[in-house]
Amino acid sequence: MPVLSLPEAVLLRNAYADTGRTVVFTNGHFDLLHIGHVQYLQAARKLGDALIVGINGDESTRRLKGAGRPFTPANERAALIDALKPVTAAVVFEEDTANAVIEMLRPDVYVKGGDYHDKPLPERELVENLGGRIVLIDLVPERSTTALIARIRAAP
Repeated sequence: MPVLSLPEAVLLRNAYADTGRTVVFTNGHFDLLHIGHVQYLQAARKLGDALIVGINGDESTRRLKGAGRPFTPANERAALIDALKPVTAAVVFEEDTANAVIEMLRPDVYVKGGDYHDKPLPERELVENLGGRIVLIDLVPERSTTALIARIRAAP
C-alpha cells in the first residue's frame, strides 16, 4: 500500500473498525532504519489486525532531534516503513506529537517504546480519553538510532 495522506488513513481505519477489527497506531522518526525498529513494529502488529505508523516529518524531526537530522527525508522513511511486512500503512505528520493524528485515527491501541516507562507520554491523556489502550514495548538493547550513529562516527 502506498504511503497515505491522513484522510486516506482515516478511511482505512474506518474500514477496519466497521468490520470489528482492531487498529494499532504507533509513531516515530524511524531515521536510519535498524533491527530494533523492525522488532518493535513486529511486536506492535501482534496487538491488532492492522498497524498504521505515523512518521514525523522533516521539520518535526529537526525540532525534536536537532540540526543535521533527519538523515533520510520523511517520504523515504515512510516508504521504507510502509514496505515492512507488519505495517498496514504509513502516514507522515509534521506536528511534534501525534495528538492530531490520534484525534483523527482514534486507534484501539497506541504503542510506544519502553523508554516511555521513565518519561511522560504526551499522547497518553488523549488516547485514554478516546477509549484507547496504551502499550509500551521494551526496546531492543543496544539497537537504537543513537547507538547506530555513535558506531558510524567511531568507525575508522
